[in-house]
Amino acid sequence: MAARGWYKPGMGVNIATIDPREAEHFGRLAADWWNPKGESAMLHRLNPVRLRYIREAVDAHWGTDPRDFLPLKGRTALDVGCGAGLLCEPLARLGAAVTGVDAAPENIGAARAHAAAAGLSIDYRAGEFEREVSGRTFDLVTSMEVVEHVADPAAFVAGLAAALTPGGLMVLSTPNRTPLSRLAMITVGEGLGMIPRGTHDHDKFLTPDELTALLEDAGMAVTDITGLGFSPTVGFHLSGDMSLNYLLAARHA
Repeated sequence: MAARGWYKPGMGVNIATIDPREAEHFGRLAADWWNPKGESAMLHRLNPVRLRYIREAVDAHWGTDPRDFLPLKGRTALDVGCGAGLLCEPLARLGAAVTGVDAAPENIGAARAHAAAAGLSIDYRAGEFEREVSGRTFDLVTSMEVVEHVADPAAFVAGLAAALTPGGLMVLSTPNRTPLSRLAMITVGEGLGMIPRGTHDHDKFLTPDELTALLEDAGMAVTDITGLGFSPTVGFHLSGDMSLNYLLAARHA
């Protein structure tokens, strides 16, 4: 999750994509981000499923051995809207040289402190994505639950595409705009305090077709879309049902 308009959104994009209200909202969560029972508990539950998807996408894209502990060794990775580093740290452990960018300085402060305590070297940067990584490209670009928070999704996606090296892999995740996502994430999730109140605006959720169109307009080709489902018995899991949330892999067309 990240602030609306991350550019930490995107290269060559108007910095008006950043919404200060979103940055402030997520910045307030910084101190509690790494608490698996705190306000970011939902992210801790989502993270293993995201990582499984990313690992499978990496193996499919580069032909790496699923048994390899360091499939990203020698590769660079960028996580846009990195929060306090929940995804950056496991990407670093998979061997990547990781850069994490977030619009909220409080998040980056928490991310740096946690990485230092874990003995991980991660390049964390606070600010607009377009400024912080201008002129650089990365083998892997990820952005988890961010596009629904940006002011200009088309500009954001174009920025992500510009940050991806030729031959690279992009992985995104976002809620689908359906009655189920409204019920689960806003009515229940935010209503019962499982997700911080005010996190989501259902009208800004993108359907898979809408996000695919934005990526294609940015010169990308979508190679996979997989649903992220939930059940009381197994929790969050990869699924053929995309009505709640979905993950997407893409490359340059």
